[in-house]
Amino acid sequence: MGSSQTDIKSSALELIGNTPLVALDRIWPGPGRLLAKCEFLNPGASIKDRSSLGMIKKAVESGSLKPGAPVLEVSSGNQGCGLALVCAVLGHPLTVTMSKGNSPQRATMMRALGANVELVDQVEGTPGNVTLADVSAAETKGLALVKESGAFYVDQFNNDNNSCSHEETTGPEIWKQTGGKVDAFLATVGTAGTFMGVSRYLKKVNPEVQCFAVEPEGAQPIRGCEITKPLHLLQGSGYGAVPRLFKFDTMDETLTVSDQEAVEYKRLLGKKEGLYLGYTSGANVAAAVKLLKSGVLGKDPWVVTVLNDSGLKYPEILKYPFEQ
Repeated sequence: MGSSQTDIKSSALELIGNTPLVALDRIWPGPGRLLAKCEFLNPGASIKDRSSLGMIKKAVESGSLKPGAPVLEVSSGNQGCGLALVCAVLGHPLTVTMSKGNSPQRATMMRALGANVELVDQVEGTPGNVTLADVSAAETKGLALVKESGAFYVDQFNNDNNSCSHEETTGPEIWKQTGGKVDAFLATVGTAGTFMGVSRYLKKVNPEVQCFAVEPEGAQPIRGCEITKPLHLLQGSGYGAVPRLFKFDTMDETLTVSDQEAVEYKRLLGKKEGLYLGYTSGANVAAAVKLLKSGVLGKDPWVVTVLNDSGLKYPEILKYPFEQ
């Protein structure tokens, strides 16, 4: 007789979160362990599915988003993809404004999920390199559309439910999966939602956990440095300004990663760990290896980071400018 119990998810929304934690033992055999949250396994193939669901759910609960009402967001692509799948399931028409400098794969995915995507010309960046000015141009277009349509504006950069999503899900999952053994957590910072939410939770359960913000070389406002390289490969992070959601009270230190290091570890994740991922995942792992090599965390530390999105969201570049 077969079991009468079933395990069937009612929708794609139930596929969001509860991602596995994997040991990257081939990249870092020790001492200590390098552990990574597999956020690319969310249905929208990125960590942004969590905050997309969290922000929309809270908006519905508060009454600020009515059933079937239109939704609008400004995105570098991953938040847009996450919102597109959430809005598809819940029945909200979605419009996303995005800089033309972000990868076209993301626009393709959003449209396939039913979203209307408005691409905005870049101000100073180049394809694959998006600056704060480019994001501001996409935001200006988005706000104009909100005024025209009366759509609910998600506003991920200023929405506290962005970081709350990670404080309520990602942080507790990491703590449970490691059995409470976390010596350090680190993540790249875009809106700061992931870093703030996870660091707040981990510091709450153990104030000794060290939390590190990862920034691209030359765009390190959190460290307090002048912006010398606004163009970098870490799409969706390192915009050259301290995000509004970011607070310094849960950060112990910053870590810096160059484009070369991000690409090196993006490739190593593929060739050594069998994981085809995006640039911020490469940056997070590069930063984690630096931290483990430094020895500042003591004996056999466990360092946790996040693998933010799939490599399928980016055009494949065989040779980078720094390799010419």
